[in-house]
Amino acid sequence: MKIAQLQSKVCIDKKDTLEQISGMINSVDIDTDIIMLPEMFCCPYDTALFEKYAESDGGNTYQLLSEIANKENKYIVAGSMPESDDGHLYNTSYVFDRNGNCIGKHRKVHLFDIDVKNGQYFKESDTLSSGNQITVFDTEFCKCGLCICYDFRFPEMGRIMALNGAKVIFVPAAFNMTTGPAHWEIMFRSQALNNQVYAVGTAPARDMSASYHSYGHSIITDPWGSVISQIDEKQGIKITEIDLEKVEQVREQLPLLKHRREEIYRK
Repeated sequence: MKIAQLQSKVCIDKKDTLEQISGMINSVDIDTDIIMLPEMFCCPYDTALFEKYAESDGGNTYQLLSEIANKENKYIVAGSMPESDDGHLYNTSYVFDRNGNCIGKHRKVHLFDIDVKNGQYFKESDTLSSGNQITVFDTEFCKCGLCICYDFRFPEMGRIMALNGAKVIFVPAAFNMTTGPAHWEIMFRSQALNNQVYAVGTAPARDMSASYHSYGHSIITDPWGSVISQIDEKQGIKITEIDLEKVEQVREQLPLLKHRREEIYRK
């Protein structure tokens, strides 16, 4: 499976952002299988702007990415975007197959409400509602999991996706300059090794002129917990080929999932 991570900047004008995304996708190698976008790839990461940039399910951005997936014959893990539905706003990710069909949808379950002393303050719940599902989808390669940023901090999410058959977990995410240096790499390494999966985190590029400063550093960690790919903070594209046989090899050599003792895992 060959994955292209687009660590893109977010423009104030959504049209400019989508033109930029389309251009980046057009430059990706023809033999790439999956293209992944960052969290809130078409909206500044600012709670005051989520409603303004939100679209309903099947809106213009959804349609554009569906058409691109079909035209380019590639899967697209469409980062995330604000979705409006019946008076509620969600932080939502879509997955399109090579024919442009939507094969996965995830609404962020755990909303990012933090107040770090002398650090970051952010409260998604001021505007967003939370989803209530764990998401796994099928590809020609394997089952894959999907969650969004803060979701991946909760060990139960990664474990249940793995138990539901996921060998790769895609995580559009936008860690900041407080949490990123401290937790980004260790979170992806630990979730990958504990669940014996590939963990793919794609972030927006850092823009110091924006109100929210993304850490960037889009990353892929393997089932042994090693970092096999990582970008810096700048805008760019990183293409990485992963070997899915390694998932089975690691699970056979160190059978963590088989050795679980569910009967004693109680509060």
